[in-house]
Amino acid sequence: MADTSERPRSRSSSRVTLDDVARVSGVSPITVSRALRGARNVAPDLQARVQAAVDELGYVPNVAARALASARSSHVAVLIPSLTNALFVDLLEAVQDTLAPSGFQSLIGVTHYDLAQEEALLRSYLSQRPAGLLLTGLDRSAAASRMLEESDVPCVHLMETSPAPGTYSVGLSQQDAARALTEHLLQRGRRRIAYAAGQLDPRVMQRLEGYRQSLRAAGCHDPQLELLTPGPTSMALGGRQFEDLLARHPDVDAIFYCNDDLAQGGLLAALRTGVAVPQRVAIAGFNDLDGSDQMLPPLTSVRTPRKEIGMRAASMLLALMRGEPVNEPMVDMGFELVVRQSS
Repeated sequence: MADTSERPRSRSSSRVTLDDVARVSGVSPITVSRALRGARNVAPDLQARVQAAVDELGYVPNVAARALASARSSHVAVLIPSLTNALFVDLLEAVQDTLAPSGFQSLIGVTHYDLAQEEALLRSYLSQRPAGLLLTGLDRSAAASRMLEESDVPCVHLMETSPAPGTYSVGLSQQDAARALTEHLLQRGRRRIAYAAGQLDPRVMQRLEGYRQSLRAAGCHDPQLELLTPGPTSMALGGRQFEDLLARHPDVDAIFYCNDDLAQGGLLAALRTGVAVPQRVAIAGFNDLDGSDQMLPPLTSVRTPRKEIGMRAASMLLALMRGEPVNEPMVDMGFELVVRQSS
């Protein structure tokens, strides 16, 4: 491979160009161009070298600049993990309601909780030179992180917070919220508290850590009471988890579900099987989704301010896109423990 001592190290020098990719991969710019277009006359080993250089440098072809160099984008790319989770629907509505009056529209990408899919979406959207980015969470693939570092597109992260310099984020502490809910169950005299989860994304795992911290401090943590099921959350899954936990651990006296749809399914399973809630088993959820207050009994949950997070993040991004200073780059919007009859 050619000498890479002159490759760009940060956006402060200059944006990564096709010539930079050519220099790092040791091929000509025209070969890089052909490789990126998927031309058949590029040998597989050259294609691999070019792709490795692209990933290392975070290079993104500027499709929009080629089409119309003077165009000002009116699109903001918003990447979310799911459209079936009501949390993200509420978030999107708040984002769009905030962006629209300033003439911006959302370009929505669904990652399905997959880092590789998120990376592909980022590469595609950045090539179109959006005015800004709103990204769910903070976990990225190495290549995606490099693309963001090399891009000059303003970016704000949603649902989680980070104090890292140069990072803009609006969210809440998932661990703190989970600790508050677990400690509520402990205060109600529960000691055999299970954690039931699906869709094991970083935020779900942060809640798990908060749950563990509280139970360890109380001296009653049991790893056998953690039921982690990969795949989407649903009421049906919550019902199956309820029955599974009580069949394997009859002494369980509370279940902390990682999301309200699971908890709603657990409540229905309890009703169907004649298990008294909260007398026999307390049930609690997370996110306080629509319908949780209408369950029998009404569901205890953690209310996450998703609409407020969407509005605040979009407002922060508008300021960044206008070149205005952002005095508070990390905003913790907090949470509310909503205690109802299920606990």
